[in-house]
Amino acid sequence: MSNTTNNNNKPNMPKFNVSWIYMIIIVALGIMFFTGSTDGASGVSRETSYADFKKWVEQGWASEIVVNKDESTLKMYVVPEHIRDVFGAGTDKVGTKPHLLVEIGSVEKVEEFLDQAASEGKFSGKYSYENKQGSDILNILVNILPLLLFVGIWIFFMRRMGGGGGVGGGGVFSVGKSKARMYEKGHDLGITFKDVAGQEGAKQEVQEIVDFLKSPQKYTDLGGKIPKGALLVGPPGTGKTLLAKAVAGEAGVPFFSMSGSDFVEMFVGVGASRVRDLFRQAKEKSPCIIFIDEIDAVGRARTKNPSMGGNDERENTLNALLTEMDGFGTNSGVIILAATNRADMLDKALLRAGRFDRQINVDLPDLNERKQIFQVHLKPVKTDQTVDIDLLARQTPGFSGADIANVCNEAALIAARRNGESVGKQDFLDAVDRIIGGLEKKTKVMTADEKRAIAIHEAGHATISWFCEHAAPLVKVTIVPRGRALGAAWYLPEERQITTKEEMLDEMCSLLGGRAAEELFTGHISTGAMNDLERATKSAYGMIAYAGMSDKLPNICYYNNQEYQFQRPYSETTAKVIDDEVLKMINDQYVRAKQILKEHEEGHNALSQLLIRREVIFAEDLEKIFGKRPWVSRSQEIMAERELESDGEEGTPPPFGTEENKDA
Repeated sequence: MSNTTNNNNKPNMPKFNVSWIYMIIIVALGIMFFTGSTDGASGVSRETSYADFKKWVEQGWASEIVVNKDESTLKMYVVPEHIRDVFGAGTDKVGTKPHLLVEIGSVEKVEEFLDQAASEGKFSGKYSYENKQGSDILNILVNILPLLLFVGIWIFFMRRMGGGGGVGGGGVFSVGKSKARMYEKGHDLGITFKDVAGQEGAKQEVQEIVDFLKSPQKYTDLGGKIPKGALLVGPPGTGKTLLAKAVAGEAGVPFFSMSGSDFVEMFVGVGASRVRDLFRQAKEKSPCIIFIDEIDAVGRARTKNPSMGGNDERENTLNALLTEMDGFGTNSGVIILAATNRADMLDKALLRAGRFDRQINVDLPDLNERKQIFQVHLKPVKTDQTVDIDLLARQTPGFSGADIANVCNEAALIAARRNGESVGKQDFLDAVDRIIGGLEKKTKVMTADEKRAIAIHEAGHATISWFCEHAAPLVKVTIVPRGRALGAAWYLPEERQITTKEEMLDEMCSLLGGRAAEELFTGHISTGAMNDLERATKSAYGMIAYAGMSDKLPNICYYNNQEYQFQRPYSETTAKVIDDEVLKMINDQYVRAKQILKEHEEGHNALSQLLIRREVIFAEDLEKIFGKRPWVSRSQEIMAERELESDGEEGTPPPFGTEENKDA
């Protein structure tokens, strides 16, 4: 009973607030400014009569006199030796520079009196004038401005703490609010599936999400459950974010968009708080879509060993995300879309059924999809009749949607630079060359020997690729420096779903053709083949360690997907076998490349001389020197088929009309 009484008698203490600290600081500073007298440090002031003033001046007790004409007053500062005689106290009480305040009738009379006192030797101090009104204003400003400054700072912090510091609650006390940008209606973004070229498989999978948001009753009546989350996985620039926006635009529902890094903050617990606030807002706007871009920033796999540098704040944010995704109702109408290009790093709990039920692969576009992407990005570009979308699609293997958009923009810039009225085919080819190899550096100075060595090197690549059955067809070769490369060869690679060992060996032989030509025809080797050797070595290791294409290690894959595992999945003995097999494979192809070059030495010499003279040669030049290529590639078959289809059609330009593409 006594405990209850004691609890009831306790006063209701107000909750502590950080704003109290700011208030106490401001009040203390105000007291210091208003109560701290400057006179205490320099001296006090006391009024006296004009007669006493004259008496003390005649006695020689005045050290300085300051006259204020506007108020007809003066200040007389007393010499330190006579402060006690005038004020009746020492400097410890009246200060080091006390003064007397005297009312005067006429400034002229004071001047005459002081001149006479000075001539008699009774006054030898300073005599000056002051504007009292200006001095008061200055004093007021000096005393008030610091206080106003602190009041302004206090108001600023109060607004920040009240949530007025930024969008999404950026204040100190609202730092846990979600930073997601909300679009009330998804179609406000102005993006639909029509703006997403290619990716038909991915669009088909997300179409089910759109149908559910438009008519959920059709699914729930049959007991169906729509996936709670969909994870868009693919390389950078393939259109994952664009696809998510198109889903919101098609569904016409509220769309919350934020990045995974928006959950991360320097304060502990902020990430988890923002996750909870995001899902609270989403439930209020249901049905809606939450899109988290680059989710690997918070969804990275949790480590089992805390000593390995685990970040507790990031893991708490991930735990909150896992809880919220599995916490709201199954058919609440809140669907989560996320995008990442590092799905292998995500926590397994995030990918389980009930959270991200399905993964939608958004891969690099193939040939037909690149055509569609070019058609989308070419709409705002003013092109002429020479532009061939099929050729551009073949010239850009491995390009993502963002790369293709960059090609179109770069082509428009090149056309504008040459003052063209429209963007032509050559502008696009130059744009592709610039993006792949860099800007031409025609001003780079090279000696005759260097130019000859580069020409022999590039001619070696071209010769080997011409006589290897599975090597990519050549488009053009140049010895004009581009970017960091002193020369380059352009090919038209075929897009293969699977690659055979023979095809990979032919590509490796073509890569080693430059170094082989240097050794055969110049008698020495150079650093110009460094990139070729790097690519050939990586290809050889991949064939042997991953693809099982070795004679001594057949049908074995040593690929390891464990990022934090510090041991190789094979022994030291096996590592030695892999190294030996890689060395043997590369040396065999190097010998093969030298053999091909010896067989076609005259043609290679003619090709290198032509390259020195013209700096850029095309596939038709190789055809004049070596004759028709012995093997017909798939690209050539497609070209022949298109030429047959275009026979008899008037006004249709040939798809490969320029000399650099006739062989392709």
